[in-house]
Amino acid sequence: MVQFTDKHKKISIFIFLWFSFGVISAQVTEKEADLKKFTGDTLTGWKTGGMFSINFGQSALSEQWAAGGENSISLNAITGLFANYKKANSSWDNTLDLGYGLLKQGKKSKAMKTDDKIDFSSKYGQKATKTLYYAALLNFKTQFAEGFDYAKDSTHSISNFMVPAYLIAALGMDYKPKGNLSVFLAPLTEKLTIVNDQNFANNGAYGVDAAEYDSITGTITKQGKKLRSEIGGYLKIAYTRDLMKNVNLQTKLDLFSNYAHNPQNIDVNWEMLIAMKINKYINANISTQVIYDDDTRFPIDKNGDGTPDLLGPRIQWKEMFSLGISVIF
Repeated sequence: MVQFTDKHKKISIFIFLWFSFGVISAQVTEKEADLKKFTGDTLTGWKTGGMFSINFGQSALSEQWAAGGENSISLNAITGLFANYKKANSSWDNTLDLGYGLLKQGKKSKAMKTDDKIDFSSKYGQKATKTLYYAALLNFKTQFAEGFDYAKDSTHSISNFMVPAYLIAALGMDYKPKGNLSVFLAPLTEKLTIVNDQNFANNGAYGVDAAEYDSITGTITKQGKKLRSEIGGYLKIAYTRDLMKNVNLQTKLDLFSNYAHNPQNIDVNWEMLIAMKINKYINANISTQVIYDDDTRFPIDKNGDGTPDLLGPRIQWKEMFSLGISVIF
């Protein structure tokens, strides 16, 4: 029998309640839905809504299964919420994307994270021309829970809530030729990297300044910094469209260049989601994410002898396919 730890049981209960709230929120009559749309669009200028999806996976094998393998169970939940305001010459777009996933294999292994995301963005714009806005953007990214490098050591933590977290504040121009496309270019941007754990900060994780040590005694003479500030240029492109009936594409690309340190080494975060609606509640999703951060270092074995020779940046890649229950509200 596959069991989660107490911590993961609590997270699973949270996801269940989260899902239940999403279903209840979606159970409105057509008249109520029409009234909400009329009130939002006509009287206040607000459009609000979102999507919640929960996906399960499970396999069970007898001890006499000749091909081998292990029992497994997986759970993944994602949600996307938006609240957008547009009236006269002003626009204000707010989004919140959340995701969390767990996988448990066999009786002895611990439950492993397969997804973990908190991504909030708020952008205010004042119209300059028909398609251009003077705009200010605030973006915050982190994760819910502790993460491990499961391939090497399931007990050595490599991330946690606010370890790291990224906060971007930017001023620039937003090009919006159509409702489904936004190109935001900000020549004045501050990026804050937050490492809210002194042990990680002392090791210089995620590009913060590491601790300083006494060369003789080895004791810390100056604690590592938990915050790193960078000034640079920022580009954010967001695009969505229906590829065909019941198939929707959403993609967003974030690029950041630090003016003062290696401006040619651009930080990249590119996410894409293809959502396929099978019926009113059943959906299938394919999501990908590509990250390159010049300040996030990984062990590199240059000569192939099995021992890392140095630390350096690497392209990070994630792909997920899920089939489950979804609610749009």
